Amino acid sequence: MFIHKLREAIEGEYKDYFFYKSMYALTDDPLWQDFLKHMYEDEKSHYEMFQQLYYMMTGTFVQNPKKPVPCYDLKECVKRALLNELDGVEMYKEMLLTIPIQQAYNPLFIAMHDEMEHAIRMSTMFNALR
Repeated sequence: MFIHKLREAIEGEYKDYFFYKSMYALTDDPLWQDFLKHMYEDEKSHYEMFQQLYYMMTGTFVQNPKKPVPCYDLKECVKRALLNELDGVEMYKEMLLTIPIQQAYNPLFIAMHDEMEHAIRMSTMFNALR
């Protein structure tokens, strides 16, 4: 069960990285660009930590995650991303309660905390966009 959720997390972080990069290209607002850059760099870090953990537990990496469809409507994408980040917090909370090895704790805690921060940033953007 944990390995299955970890695989989902890896695929989700990969998709979020590319999705947020596509959102970055849709705005020239320096604050939103800063928010999005911060978030896509976090997602890349989560992806790498989770791949490392997956390898530690299985001896393999998750191969060829799929890229998402790029964002074309910033406000709609921010809304989708906000909901996705909140779902991520819930998933990582559940995973923290079932960690099979101690080495899983730090990456999950970091990712869960970052997802909460991302939800705040996305909520701020959503409320400011017209």
